[in-house]
Amino acid sequence: MNRTRPVSGHTADQLIDRLERARGRLRALIDCLPAGGWLGPRAERLNPPLWEYGHIVWFQERWCLRERPDGARAPSLLRGADALYDSSSVPHDVRWDLPLLEPAAVDAYASQVADAVTARLRSGLDAEIAYFAELCLYHELMHIEAWWMAFQDLGYAPPARPDVAGVLSAQRLAIGGGEVVLGSGPDDGFIFDNEKWRHTVPVAAFDIDANPLSETAFAEFVEAGGYQCRAGWSADGWAWRLASDAHHPVYWKQANSGWQVRRFNRWLPLSAEAPMLHVNRFEAEAFAAWRGRRLPTAAQWLRAVAQPDFHWGMAWEWLRDPFTPYPGFAPDPYHDYSEPWFHTHGELRGGGPVTDPSLKRPGFRNFYLPHRRDPFAGFRTASSA
Repeated sequence: MNRTRPVSGHTADQLIDRLERARGRLRALIDCLPAGGWLGPRAERLNPPLWEYGHIVWFQERWCLRERPDGARAPSLLRGADALYDSSSVPHDVRWDLPLLEPAAVDAYASQVADAVTARLRSGLDAEIAYFAELCLYHELMHIEAWWMAFQDLGYAPPARPDVAGVLSAQRLAIGGGEVVLGSGPDDGFIFDNEKWRHTVPVAAFDIDANPLSETAFAEFVEAGGYQCRAGWSADGWAWRLASDAHHPVYWKQANSGWQVRRFNRWLPLSAEAPMLHVNRFEAEAFAAWRGRRLPTAAQWLRAVAQPDFHWGMAWEWLRDPFTPYPGFAPDPYHDYSEPWFHTHGELRGGGPVTDPSLKRPGFRNFYLPHRRDPFAGFRTASSA
């Protein structure tokens, strides 16, 4: 394989341990699935958990065990696995209709693959298997976050309740003009292809919220008729609002005591100490415009993140930028990680309450379609200049 950068330097035992701990987190969610939850409802924003579990296992086997030096792919331990679980060739809409394995059979497949990957790592940790093991680890952690998103979306009781509280003052930080480095380099450990490569861009002086926006701050926009007033919404955003008939954030309802928010299977009052979550990019843009401000650019966000009073990691944060390739982009071996989603998705940074700490680094670029409300995504605002 043509290596384009070194890996992060984990030992075989460290990689094995991290893979096992990730699988334990997935197992905890599996154990909380309600009756009928293995397939769940058919929806654009969801996958059938029974398919997704098999896909996670298939992905680890495909990249850690089946790659060959000549570019061919070794056969799977499971007959017909590619036709079931290859997300690049199995359309989303048909995943509920496939002859999926029963959960116990997926468990057996998962055990086979995990044992084989452990043996492969312990037989000699070269750069290729170390890279693919780490790729599969982060792939699984991202899918685990997608399971949390589905639990929230469907109102399931989770294995544990993430802490979403913080101290969310309305302080703003004044940031001087200068330069900022976008992207990552070969000395940054494991990075994804959309982070390549490091390059410098100028940034004019600006100010930015020190914290992500709170639930109660967003409620002011709702109460002021923000969903009914066309001003501030982009053309695409207003078209989405009309088509979806949105009048307030998803997972919100009005009660006698005021607005409440559903967190998984519980309704709670809004909090000034909880970041606003589950807003899409259109809602975030409209709020920022209502305040006479804009969403920050990635360059502004990265310049601000170095400030000690800039608080992040409570929410994925929508940025002004579309998700686009950096100059000189070339896909890594898993070609479908970034390239198919450029120019249609919006970029986010930070990480939310269910994001694994290893993915909470400033350089990590997350991306979602701008109408998605199910991610644990919020925002902060910056000056409009």
